[in-house]
This record gives sequence, structure tokens and C-alpha cells, in this order.
Amino acid sequence: MAPKTVLKQAGKKSGTVCVLASGGADSSVLLVAMTERYARVIPVYVRNGLVWEKAELYWLRRFLRAVDRPEIGPFQVLDLPMQDVYGAHWSMTGTDVPDERSGWEEVYLPGRNLILLSKAAVYCGLNGIDAIALGPLKTNHFADSSPDFFSGFQQSVERAMSRRIEILTPFSHLSKREVMERGRTLPLELTFSCLQPPGNMHCGACNKCAERMAAFAAAGLIDRTRYRKHGRVKKKTASLQAGWSAG
Repeated sequence: MAPKTVLKQAGKKSGTVCVLASGGADSSVLLVAMTERYARVIPVYVRNGLVWEKAELYWLRRFLRAVDRPEIGPFQVLDLPMQDVYGAHWSMTGTDVPDERSGWEEVYLPGRNLILLSKAAVYCGLNGIDAIALGPLKTNHFADSSPDFFSGFQQSVERAMSRRIEILTPFSHLSKREVMERGRTLPLELTFSCLQPPGNMHCGACNKCAERMAAFAAAGLIDRTRYRKHGRVKKKTASLQAGWSAG
């Protein structure tokens, strides 16, 4: 069975959903959106040892405090270190990080959704949670963000855990612009998406910062994010905005 992509349903379920939260705009909007469907929404962050995780956690906690929804909580941080597998990958070292000129394929983290979902699925199985939601968009090109991957993973979890845990991808039919528009009333300046943060600030020069700027612009939203450098990504931002508008 394919993962569910419809966000709104008639009425709110009485159950609990785990949301894989990264602190980025997409998963943060998803967190709040899931409160419209479930009585209890558990944000789960899977820590792998990547260079930007300290900043992600800082901003994710700030976002959760700011939205203060009674359905959300408690926040869970799970550890699944990947240093021994990823080795000298740029996500571990912070060197040769994909910049504003890089393509989508250069930011790929091998097995990313497999890693996150595997840890979250065991957590959910042991805690009686029957659904996991995550936020891939229709523009996501990676194989582990495809409907076939999610439906296959759901079947594997059911065999492994001897229980059904539904994999939900409510934003898989939406563009980045559409997700940003859905979150326009939320404190999106408290979300985080940067590959080489100086402290807890956005660098303003990496691939994800360029994507972030373009997303705010495409959605017609004021970007209140603090970037260490801002001018270097203007060309990339304009090209991404044009692409999203065309899509």
C-alpha cells in the first residue's frame, strides 16, 4: 500500500503520530499541520553526527516553544551515529560543502530516509505509535523519497515489528512554494536549513541557504532569517525562484 499523501481528513484522529523533524521549514510546517489530524504529535529528531545538527536542534527547540501547540510533544532526540559509515563525507567534516552553484544531486546524503525511518520505526513500535510522517516534496529527486520506497519500507516494518506503522508523506504532492505558503502564519524565521552554519546562524552561501532564500521569495514572504553573507546567492535564488514559479 502506498504512503498517504492527503493532508486534511474529516475530523481529527484520536491517535499519535511521530513526525521526523529536522528544524527545516518543510518539517516544521508539517509538524503544525499534523496537529489538525492527530490528538498527539511527537517530534522526533534523529541525530547522526552531522556538522549542522547542533544548530538544527537549537532552532527546532525555539520553533516548538514559539508555536506552543498543546498537541505537540514531548520532543524526542534519538541517536544513530553515522561517522563510522560516512567517514570523510562533507556532511561530517564540513569541508567542500555544496555551495550556491551546486545541483540537487550534490547535496544527497546516502540512505538518509532509510536511516531516519529505521530508527523512528523501532521507536514507534516500542511506544505504541502507529504512524510516522515526514516531509518530502514533489520536487525531491532522490530514490529514497519515492512512493515505491516508502510503501516498500512500510511493508518491511510491518514484517520486522509485527505491527502496522503507517508512513505518511502529506507534502509529496506540493512544491516548496506551496509549503511555504501554508506556513505563512508560522514563525518560519525560527526554522533552520544550512549546511555550514557559523554557530547558530545561516551561512548564506551554501546550497540550502540559496534554496531557503528562493523559497521565501517564491512564496512572497518576508525572509527574517539572519544570514552571515547574503549577496553571494542572489543569482541562484533568482534561478530557483523562476523554476518553482514555472512548476
